[in-house]
Amino acid sequence: MARISVIVPVYQVEAYLDRCVRSILGQSFRDFELILVDDGSPDGCGALCDGYARADRRVRVIHQKNGGLSAARNAGIDLALEGDAQWLTFIDSDDWVHREMLGAMLSAAGSLDTKISVCAYGETAGEDPWTGAPLEAEAWEPEPFYRQHFILATIACAKLYHRSLFEGLRYPLGKLHEDEFVTYRLLFTQEKLAVIFAPLYAYYQNDSGITKTNWTPRRLDAWEAYDQQIAFFRQLGREEMVRFRLRGFLENAMVNLNQAETSPRAREYRRTIRAMYRRIRRLLRQCWHGGCIRFWMDFDILVRFYPVTTRLYRLWLEGKEKLRRKGHG
Repeated sequence: MARISVIVPVYQVEAYLDRCVRSILGQSFRDFELILVDDGSPDGCGALCDGYARADRRVRVIHQKNGGLSAARNAGIDLALEGDAQWLTFIDSDDWVHREMLGAMLSAAGSLDTKISVCAYGETAGEDPWTGAPLEAEAWEPEPFYRQHFILATIACAKLYHRSLFEGLRYPLGKLHEDEFVTYRLLFTQEKLAVIFAPLYAYYQNDSGITKTNWTPRRLDAWEAYDQQIAFFRQLGREEMVRFRLRGFLENAMVNLNQAETSPRAREYRRTIRAMYRRIRRLLRQCWHGGCIRFWMDFDILVRFYPVTTRLYRLWLEGKEKLRRKGHG
């Protein structure tokens, strides 16, 4: 049986699927299976998947009713865990990978004795992001890696996972930003990660992708994930990580609020926007008590949500500063 299961959710990517599949089947490391999950795609993707399976015995196909990205990934995980493959990786069907990706990540995990290896990704409009960078792996502890390389640490792709990590863990159904609910939990099971900073994963900038369309309240699924992350890190006693995620939550919240208020459907979203205001007020209190608010730098945010308290506090600070200067005069 194969050593690695490569899981590719497939939905409405007829124009890109062949590029993705060819990059996988062309890997220099050959001992893998490719699981294509046709998630009820309404175009010709299902037939393309069956064609790949007929042409290459390493390809297995699942056809299922459309359930979203999490459902497709979960179906692939379930099938992979029925077999003997010891490692899993995810590749989005409009992306592609360098021919050394699987071999390099497997070697990195083995050489550094970890259950997760990571490679860098390159954002691309179609050109190859490969730079000829060395394939040597570096050992990183999860916390500094998560804080210094947050996006790479968050996405499900560009990683090789030992199968044991998915025992009892799946992606949440029906959620946007599903990676935010899962990847951090996987990373923090390890004392160290094997990280290859060569861009072996090509992340295609697809303007019709899920997160590139107009703002909708589904974007707020990430807020639920952030609450879970904060609770997770607090339970671990990692207060620096709690502050890091609180700050990230606040910055994300302000971006989403601006997008919601300037959306063409803003009037339709009035109730959601009011709820966002209430949540941000609570979040600001959490940030204040957590020590991740910078009063003068964040003054515009604070005065927007707590106008009276913020102005009074500013007056107190300014009065305190005047007294200090007078005392030194």
